[in-house]
Amino acid sequence: GINEFSPDQPLCLIHTRLSINDLSEKGRNPLTFGTSENYVVFNGEIYNFQTLVPELEALGHVFHTRGDTEVIVHAWEAWGEACVNRFRGMFAFALWDRNQDTLFLARDRLGVKPLFYALLPDGQLLFGSELKALMAHPGLERSIDPCAVEDYFALGYVAEPRTIFTSARKLPPAHTLCVRRGQPFPEQREYWDVRFTLNNRMSEAEAREELMTRLRESVRLRMIAEVPLGAFLSGGVDSSAVVALMAFLLLIGWAGPTALLLLTFVVGCCTALLSPSWNSA
Repeated sequence: GINEFSPDQPLCLIHTRLSINDLSEKGRNPLTFGTSENYVVFNGEIYNFQTLVPELEALGHVFHTRGDTEVIVHAWEAWGEACVNRFRGMFAFALWDRNQDTLFLARDRLGVKPLFYALLPDGQLLFGSELKALMAHPGLERSIDPCAVEDYFALGYVAEPRTIFTSARKLPPAHTLCVRRGQPFPEQREYWDVRFTLNNRMSEAEAREELMTRLRESVRLRMIAEVPLGAFLSGGVDSSAVVALMAFLLLIGWAGPTALLLLTFVVGCCTALLSPSWNSA
């Protein structure tokens, strides 16, 4: 459902949740707890949250939910802007620190989850995981950016930080934006980049083992859920490999106690309903 929070009117947070971990009311966004003055709205998953919880508990933090969203709040309190360096996952989140009058926006390393924002002439800051969320505000200028149009025809998409509108921007992958009330609007900060090295002398057998180890770990982390698991099968090698690993992890019990059944789906159409031009294609 939709939930919102507006402390003393400096900020409004609205969120529609897709529940995966901790399906209780405690897991709803915007999330806060106890006497904390920090609030977060979060799109995505922090895959390594289960390893971060005991680390943060050792620092004195007390957890009130079973989900991954609460980890973001505690990590901000423990490590500040550097908290994103500790996260493994796909995410876009906005964290409001009421004590510091600070809004912290962050996007995952590879940009799986989008994050749009716009600074209006009157100083209001809009942000959301979709551009249409910003378009709901009547103050957003809708002038088309000609460079974005050129990007779209050349690349098939509009490259960050541009959007189709000159007034809106997209936070690039592996970037954060830390906005402090009463201070000049900040620059985006990059916290990670892909490193390419050519000095890794690995045999073919070692490469095969490394690949399987990483694939198993990646699939296992994405199977942590309190809801049924599913996968789309395209008929290609990649989806077939992922589903095979999911089945293997379920068989040996590595996926956790809540992962009991694997559902697979395919998307197709009835050829009898296609027009002759589609059939010939």
